[in-house]
Amino acid sequence: MATLQDIQRRIRSVQKTQQITSAMRMVAAAKLRKAQDAIIAARPYAQKMYATLAEIGRRHRDAENPLLVSKDDPTTLEVVVVTSDRGLCGAFNANCIKRAERLIVELGDGFQRVLVTPVGRKAEEYFRRRRPDDMPGSWTGFQNVDYAQAVEIAEHLSKRYVTGEIDHAVLVYNEFVSALTQSPNTDQLLPLAPIGELEEGDEDAVPYEIEPDANTLLDVLVPQALEFAIFRAMLENQAGEHAARMTAMESATRNTEDLIESLTLQYNRARQAAITRELVEIVSGAEALS
Repeated sequence: MATLQDIQRRIRSVQKTQQITSAMRMVAAAKLRKAQDAIIAARPYAQKMYATLAEIGRRHRDAENPLLVSKDDPTTLEVVVVTSDRGLCGAFNANCIKRAERLIVELGDGFQRVLVTPVGRKAEEYFRRRRPDDMPGSWTGFQNVDYAQAVEIAEHLSKRYVTGEIDHAVLVYNEFVSALTQSPNTDQLLPLAPIGELEEGDEDAVPYEIEPDANTLLDVLVPQALEFAIFRAMLENQAGEHAARMTAMESATRNTEDLIESLTLQYNRARQAAITRELVEIVSGAEALS
């Protein structure tokens, strides 16, 4: 049976843990607000860029770019898996990794080889143990998402796609839905999704004036579209990580409160039992002397 000192020591230990989880919850909440603002700020640029790409695709059917061309008889698939570098965020990373594993099983039969490119330490550690020979590269050490990181990953993929090292690329990440919900999502990266068809009534719309020509503009916009798709996924994942950590730390804080209450009750019962035992010993000693 635990002594009073043991119970007191455990209560103090749980209280220190509670302080840590409470502080981590507040830090995650502050970072979540900044991450949400970053996602909102990035949307107008993405909308304009994709609208420009769509207009070029509709008006200039002869415009081409290597990243838009689908490969005949694809043999190699590359799956980019985005997770966080740190844990203590519940099942956030595990759900994304499970989604990637299911995708590999679903699409694996259509390709001779499946490669995995982890973005984030948790994915890197997982696939390094299970698929060390199928990792052409990995990226870790992200404290804050930066566009240069997305550019580096996009260049890695585009060069391999153009040279024929890979024939198809997909992206797996956690999409930020709300502070309570983060949903594993899958996007096609390469080839870039085909640009939309003309809608009814668009034939008479005033087109963009493109200089020097559509192909030159596509050479600029298409790589940027790939970069931004990765950048947006990293922003979504960052916001989802902070939201998941905030929720996990809030739950942990509540659990410590319940545990402290239970230990305090246990301590009071043990203290009452010790007092009762001492009274019984005093009474018994007095009766023996009388």
